[in-house]
Amino acid sequence: MDLDYFDGQRQYPDPYPPGGPVLVFTGMMDYRANVDAVCWFADKVLPEIRARHGQVRFAIVGAKPDERVRRLGEQAGVIVTGRVADVRPYVAHAAVAVAPLRIARGIQNKVLEAMAMARPVVATAQAFEGIDAEPGADLLVAGGDGDGFADMVCRLLEYPGEAAALGARGRRRLSGHYTWERQLAPLVSIVEGA
Repeated sequence: MDLDYFDGQRQYPDPYPPGGPVLVFTGMMDYRANVDAVCWFADKVLPEIRARHGQVRFAIVGAKPDERVRRLGEQAGVIVTGRVADVRPYVAHAAVAVAPLRIARGIQNKVLEAMAMARPVVATAQAFEGIDAEPGADLLVAGGDGDGFADMVCRLLEYPGEAAALGARGRRRLSGHYTWERQLAPLVSIVEGA
């Protein structure tokens, strides 16, 4: 992870129209796992959140939104951007980054990028799989079927200081475990030994 590039302390122009707090999801929006994630979130989780925080918006940021994703943009409180030049402003100006994946393979860069930008993250267990972080300390992880997802997001919206602290801890976790230097260190010793 390039922590200099994904730096939430930088000033980015706010890409969102005026309104309530934003929950952000980033990714290629023609990828089946991402489509499933945002459709499930918009249909099952977002209404619970908006019942408690009526001004919350859900931004789906990513190229090639398929037809189901584009239709989500017709729902109240849902923004579908399509391709953007830079995801960082969208993440930087979000209150919470969400990773509601129910199907996941490999480490989810969307989670790492949000953590690197010191945004609080709420993820499903599937989206968290393979990430070297401590649930509850570095990010929040909902049950395997998303149990508690809405409650976790609402808590972060209701307690912005807690949300900021969670985001800061997530970034610190990445700085200790996910920098290029740290990840390439074993390779250096292998090459030097050869």
